[in-house]
Amino acid sequence: MDSEQVRMVESGLGQSLPRALLALLLETDGVEDEYGTEVVWSAERILSENSTLRSDGPHRELYMPFDSLLFFGDNGGGDRFAFVRTPERDDIFVWDHETDSRNWISPNLESFLRSALGNAGEDWYR
Repeated sequence: MDSEQVRMVESGLGQSLPRALLALLLETDGVEDEYGTEVVWSAERILSENSTLRSDGPHRELYMPFDSLLFFGDNGGGDRFAFVRTPERDDIFVWDHETDSRNWISPNLESFLRSALGNAGEDWYR
């Protein structure tokens, strides 16, 4: 990913990317675990997924608003990982797609990656 892609993603989202996520994307443009699950999506997918979740009619009817969250990855089973952007925080939360709960799982991206890549199974954060 380069600075032009960063501007495109941030413009499309209407908000800046968290510094730690931006640094990671500039270096790797996503991270997969040993099973091929994208625990951190590419910049393009971050833009696509967030745009869809924020504007899709069925999602808006079924779930609480996603506007304060910036989704950046998933567990391969439907749950998604996110930063809270309103107010801006470094903490990582998981959104449970079955219950619509949003639960704290990590104080920052580095800690999140250590846990996500160091544990087997899609529900390591429970």
